[in-house]
Amino acid sequence: MPTPLEGITVLDFTSYIAGSFCPVMLADMGADVIKIEAHSGDPTRAFPSSMPNGSRLFEGVNRNKRGLRLDLKQAAGREVVYRLVRQADVVVENFRPDTAERLQIGYDDLRKRQPKLIYCGVSGYGSNGPLSGKPGFDQVLQTMTGIAAAQGRSLGRPMLVGGSVVDFFAAMLATYGVMLALFVRERTGEGQRVDTSLLAAALSMQAGRYVASEHEPLDNERDLDTGISGLYACREGHLYISAHVQKFWLALCDAVELTDLAGDPRYDTMRKRSAHAQELRGRLEAVFQTKSADEWAAKLEEAGVPRAAAGAIHNMFAHPQVLANELVEQVAHPALGTLSLFGLPLKLSATPGSVRRAAPVLGQHTEEILAAAGYDAQEIAALRESRVI
Repeated sequence: MPTPLEGITVLDFTSYIAGSFCPVMLADMGADVIKIEAHSGDPTRAFPSSMPNGSRLFEGVNRNKRGLRLDLKQAAGREVVYRLVRQADVVVENFRPDTAERLQIGYDDLRKRQPKLIYCGVSGYGSNGPLSGKPGFDQVLQTMTGIAAAQGRSLGRPMLVGGSVVDFFAAMLATYGVMLALFVRERTGEGQRVDTSLLAAALSMQAGRYVASEHEPLDNERDLDTGISGLYACREGHLYISAHVQKFWLALCDAVELTDLAGDPRYDTMRKRSAHAQELRGRLEAVFQTKSADEWAAKLEEAGVPRAAAGAIHNMFAHPQVLANELVEQVAHPALGTLSLFGLPLKLSATPGSVRRAAPVLGQHTEEILAAAGYDAQEIAALRESRVI
């Protein structure tokens, strides 16, 4: 079956997560993504990993791409880019500010060769303002924008959210921007520049908190503590419950046999329960200590209370719900053998995407890509001899 982005070519100059995961989303839907790396490779190739002879992070955010190793500091390396971009639709980069322009592969340089080009830049702080020249990092933006403060609120100290959530959300914003630009190009024939940043991602992730009324102080409390929702230590393991709305609150009280709380007018609204959170949590904590997290999860499932026993990600490879939704794929890797990794996070019934290949070994498809761009064997040999490739 056809894929949504069949025939779309993407030049991927990204590294780390926020840049690299955007082209993965495009590649999953059929785009031909060419990952262009310096001779040293994407730094995430060298990240510590318990995976023998490989980086779990690199493999997870670079699948479905072809790899080209290229020295962009040499004129011949830039000429390769110019030749490739004439047949490209999209460029994605997350260079440090001004790097692309210094290398002469910025938006203005490339759109001269391809006027219909969609050029997506993912930066730390955006293209304007006093911090625009600074590199951005997920945990730095979490700390700066209040995510860490909100996450650690109950502990009385900031706490980072694991999993590089700002990076991944920035990548999704970049993907959304590229798709919008492709849609506009279909209508108008015109390319354009797309910009997003870790700062934009970190704030948009907090859209429910990042609201200020003229009738309140700007530093007003921005989180209504819903009181009893949260993690609880059980006899074995930990349990999360979400019971802030009335329906779930009453079901919880019935399931844990604290029916006196359900009928108490002091707790009959979310705001009242929030005001009495400490005493309510104390009652619940005592009850949850009588069974394991798995036992309570099963009991609360019967009662219809949103809940989960705390687990580990490796349990998700064989989880029946994950398998039923085809969220695990297997691909062959030339050095690492068969890899199991996440499947497509969205499904299109008529034009589905696919996981076709593992992340490329550094420079794996260099000669293949150059030959398709019109380089003959002698030219490729000369580029290799001069260490352009």
